[in-house]
Amino acid sequence: MSIVEERPLREDLLPPVEPAPDELRDRTAALAGLHRLVQEGPGERATAAQHAKGKLTVRERIGLLFDEGSFTEVEALRRHRATGFGLEHKRVHTDGVVTGWGTVHGRTVFVYAHDFRIFGGALGEAHAEKIHKIMDLAAAAGAPLVGLCDGAGARIQEGVTALAGYGGIFRRNVRNSGVIPQISVMLGPCAGGAAYSPALTDFVFMVRGTSQMFITGPDVVQAVTGEVITQDALGGADAHAAASGVAAFAYDDERTCLEEVRYLLSMLPSNNRELPPAEPTGDPAGRRADALLDIVPADPSRSYDIRRVIEEIVDDGEYLQVHEAWAQNVVCALARLDGRVVGIVANQPAVLAGVLDIHASEKAARFVQLCDAFNIPLVTLVDVPGFLPGVDQEHGGIIRHGAKLLYAYCNATVPRIQVILRKAYGGAYIVMDSRSIGADLSLAWPANEIAVMGAEGAANVVFRREIAAADDPAATRERLVKEYRSELMHPYYAAERGLVDDVIDPAETRSRLIGALAMLRAKDAPLPSRKHGNQPQ
Repeated sequence: MSIVEERPLREDLLPPVEPAPDELRDRTAALAGLHRLVQEGPGERATAAQHAKGKLTVRERIGLLFDEGSFTEVEALRRHRATGFGLEHKRVHTDGVVTGWGTVHGRTVFVYAHDFRIFGGALGEAHAEKIHKIMDLAAAAGAPLVGLCDGAGARIQEGVTALAGYGGIFRRNVRNSGVIPQISVMLGPCAGGAAYSPALTDFVFMVRGTSQMFITGPDVVQAVTGEVITQDALGGADAHAAASGVAAFAYDDERTCLEEVRYLLSMLPSNNRELPPAEPTGDPAGRRADALLDIVPADPSRSYDIRRVIEEIVDDGEYLQVHEAWAQNVVCALARLDGRVVGIVANQPAVLAGVLDIHASEKAARFVQLCDAFNIPLVTLVDVPGFLPGVDQEHGGIIRHGAKLLYAYCNATVPRIQVILRKAYGGAYIVMDSRSIGADLSLAWPANEIAVMGAEGAANVVFRREIAAADDPAATRERLVKEYRSELMHPYYAAERGLVDDVIDPAETRSRLIGALAMLRAKDAPLPSRKHGNQPQ
């Protein structure tokens, strides 16, 4: 919660004291003048102060988000009705939040946007009711909702009514979850309970240097724990993009951030009853990706960057990586194949050898749930040596966190295709959308190794007595490792048993995926009737 900073407000935004004009033309002219004042906001000083902080005004932000001239505002003339602490003398139109709708790439999108120049963007009763209304309109219209957040928290002068306003927002966030896309764009401070609304939405964008999110600020942290930390280090864009995983995207400036919001919206459906928008592409569906033969080494111990594989497969090499800086041992991205949106989950051998750990499991699980909620087919690129071992992982709950990814895949009804590039060992192979948990198709490259564990580890377990009793344990071990690999880990072992549908030429991966997704486009896999599942926490 935050005490509203007292700042001068323009007197011409207060109720008119002169008698209203009698003629309709005069009244219409007066209305136009009032609307101009509302558009201009609380004055040049407040605008200059906003710009001095490196931030755009609320109207500038809306102009960047929407197609030119498409924005329609609602409740622009709304004012609070609170009294006490001087609020009755500061009844400003909009009450510090602009709400309405417009188009992004021609499709309807709803928005609420805090105006930090008015009451510091703090939320009061009228402010909250405006947000409630626009959230309800977005749900009724079946269109995405974007929150441009730049507020000082609850308006403390209004007491518990402000807190109730947040409760109404949270309830609508949850009710709309998986129904319409919800995007939070952090463009200023967000502290205390206010931070929970962005956390309930599908994506959080942040801007370096100007946006912060935390439950308790640096002063409270220092008072309670003795730790000294800055606002940015505690809850800035990079802290949440790389350390906490709260922010899916972080950018250096607002213009770039809002342009990326527009790009993300172009890849999402308007609601859960529609498919994502398809776009024409000049990238041939049958294009071979021969570079893949050189990008991925056959030796399972050698590293490479899975993002190069994604670039070769998807349309024009373009994709949008989600949570790029967090849990980098797994890559989650939205891209297009033959003009149609897909979600890609891929192990990243360049980071921790591509193992699954607590954060990677959480990241991938939430992405899988998002794609399933909004009818986005899933492509899983597998090159995983297993789960990360260690006391910290076990005590941190790798069992329940890994189960989140398993649950997400098993619960997903969208088309699901697994591609095994190289190694796929143990439980991590199963979790990465194997046929046994419901993948529609599993394809493998000719260097794939699907097994309980690597040949060396398996030989140590299975043949430990024979190795220990041998005259030359090293030579015996090497021979047994080769035998184990040739009998149980050759590329066609899983295909012979129906666990892999085909072993393919890597250069044909793009065309095979496009053909398979076209076949699965009308997939219908209803879930059992239930209120909801009880997914692992």
